[in-house]
Amino acid sequence: MLNVKPISRIVAVLCAGAMGGAFADTIPGVAQKMDEVVVTSTTIDDRFASKRDEPSSVHVISGQTVDEKRPENMIQILQSIPGVTADLSSGDEIKIKLRGIENQRYMGEKPGVAIVIDGVPVFERTGKVNIDLDNIESIRVIKGGASYLFGEDALVGAVIITTKRGAKYKGLTFGADAGAYGYNRQLARAGFANDWGSGHIQVTERQSDDYYWQSGYKTSYMDGNLRMFLSDTSDLTFGFEKSGRLKDKHGSVKGATQAELDPTGSIGRDYTRKYDVELQKLNMTYSNDLTATSNILAMAYEYRDHTSFWSSPQRVAANGQAISDSSPGGQELYTTNNDYHQIQRGMKGEWRASSGGLGWLTGVDLRRNKYENFNTARVDYCTKVDFSFPYTCSAANLVKAGEVFTDSVTDEAVNAIYGELKFVPAPRWTLTANGRYDNLALDYATDKTREITTPFTRSKSFNVTSWRGGANYAVSNDMDLFGNISTGFRAPTAEQLYNGSISPTSTKVANNENLRPEQAINMELGARSRTSLFGIPIEVESAVYQVDRKDYIMSTVGQYSTSTTTAQEMYDNIGGVRNRGFELSLKSDRKREYTLDMAYSYIRAIFTDYENYYQTLGSPYVPSPTLAHFNNTGKSVPRVPRHSLNTTAGWQPNERFRLALEMDAKSWSWADEINQEKQPGRTLFHLHANYDIRDKGPLGAKWSLFARVDNLFDRKYWSIARGTNDAADYLTGNYDKVYNANDLSIVVGRPRSWTAGVSATF
Repeated sequence: MLNVKPISRIVAVLCAGAMGGAFADTIPGVAQKMDEVVVTSTTIDDRFASKRDEPSSVHVISGQTVDEKRPENMIQILQSIPGVTADLSSGDEIKIKLRGIENQRYMGEKPGVAIVIDGVPVFERTGKVNIDLDNIESIRVIKGGASYLFGEDALVGAVIITTKRGAKYKGLTFGADAGAYGYNRQLARAGFANDWGSGHIQVTERQSDDYYWQSGYKTSYMDGNLRMFLSDTSDLTFGFEKSGRLKDKHGSVKGATQAELDPTGSIGRDYTRKYDVELQKLNMTYSNDLTATSNILAMAYEYRDHTSFWSSPQRVAANGQAISDSSPGGQELYTTNNDYHQIQRGMKGEWRASSGGLGWLTGVDLRRNKYENFNTARVDYCTKVDFSFPYTCSAANLVKAGEVFTDSVTDEAVNAIYGELKFVPAPRWTLTANGRYDNLALDYATDKTREITTPFTRSKSFNVTSWRGGANYAVSNDMDLFGNISTGFRAPTAEQLYNGSISPTSTKVANNENLRPEQAINMELGARSRTSLFGIPIEVESAVYQVDRKDYIMSTVGQYSTSTTTAQEMYDNIGGVRNRGFELSLKSDRKREYTLDMAYSYIRAIFTDYENYYQTLGSPYVPSPTLAHFNNTGKSVPRVPRHSLNTTAGWQPNERFRLALEMDAKSWSWADEINQEKQPGRTLFHLHANYDIRDKGPLGAKWSLFARVDNLFDRKYWSIARGTNDAADYLTGNYDKVYNANDLSIVVGRPRSWTAGVSATF
């Protein structure tokens, strides 16, 4: 068990030891020449990536590993990193989470992890990650508070994705995959490389009917990169991506009974449907090595997101008649059309340099973002009704098709400066200090151009400081100890501050302009080493950590519940969470005949302050819904398994062929905040095979053949289970005012499935 005082003492001892070590004349096993300090941190590029002197947990996955696995979604890659607790529904949708943070939320909220693609801190309206899985050069995961580099929402880390670039992508490449449930993928890439630069353009398309009812999807990408060498020490890089994604249902079913009888969800409605997402990314990066110990980086970017979808299944018709999921035409009956536009623009600049045992980084981060929401009623319907016969709907509760729910624009400005100082007082020691200051300003307004009769405008700003202090101690040439204390934060959104005014027709939710930014303090101690296991050389990284999160923002009436005459809904800083855990990672040399990789994590996540939680029992559409009160303080955060283990055993008898068996196991977890219903644990096995013809094969090309089988032994399991309130029966549409396993929202895991493909490079 960890707490602040012991870790503070340990860090103090480490720092004191570092200063004392500065006067040592000889250190056995460690070179006496003190090397030049190199600051490898950056928010823009990955060319400085190194983790030898890092005081935080860092995991790196190469683009080659991604290509070999031919993933259908990102979790098939990230599950090899300990501490990843990602949300996965159907298809390629994923919301990345780390160390159990933010696992109580599961709709479109931010994940508490900074997602950075080519230096751009991206955020989709859906809360998910959209990336061309065939265009990944590397994935770098930094755990612990990362706001000191990336600012807002880096409560517990950052996932940094760099897209493909460089001379190795010259030539022509074509690829095609096929798989279960109508899955298919096509890829074409053309690239060049010469003395003045390199570049490529790539087109990819994926689509599938998917295992789940009405959950088919289609994604298409066009992306590329151009790097020009301006001189021997400088270059200019352009990157772009344009993508489209069509996605229907998420594959969820209602309750344990339906999960057993109807796992594909052929009866019932998801809360959202019919996603149409169009994304565009543009970025430009300039790099110049001013001297052997000094470098500057600068970048500018624009990221556009246009998302439209349906939401909120219709429960009551305009005449007051109840509508169930199984009603005629019920699959198409939704109340809300959502239309969302987002533009993220920004500029960054960094200067890093070193002198002797001292290195530093200074940076500036300027962002200008715009978020536009326009939501309207799809159909005529009733919001609340007296269900005693005859059914009636008063004029006050009647909503007409086309009625405007939300018509708003939020302008967000971020002005931030950040820096890092790295100091080597002695050959064994590296001390690191980071700091960042953010000024975030929100300008919110209902859009007057659409004739809102009572325009509403507000401005709000937040000033937040983030920091990290850490140390790395080289026990030997093959082993390092590291430790750090870091912070993360998340600022309130306009939707949370002004929810009562966002919808011109809403009287359910109150505004709360007194919201404070959420804060998290991360403490971590770990070790890295190179050793051997059963004669196999491996790299080992382990860490113990504690994350204390306070002032987290949620609704005062519980998860996705509703206001009553006695409980007014608004967003507030309602409580705290503490996450403690242990992580262990083993990585072996991929070039050897036998390989073994392992990622284990133990997470204990509890609510330290959550006194007021309300659960709706019965219909939320009656005039006075029934709310049950709970005090969740001391209860476990839902959907956080205590134990997770991912192992991959590989056999590579020659340079061409590789066979790998992967095991992914998770223990049970609670499905709800009140800790009543459980999500069972499961153990799955996956088989991967690759065969490469590295020399020129047929048609003079380099060929790569691939096959994988997921859920090899066809286990039945739940991919995710979420419980909040009493839910209508999936057949009758009736509420029984009892919360149990049949009120959970469940995504049943896919049965055994296969994928196979081939690619050729000319």
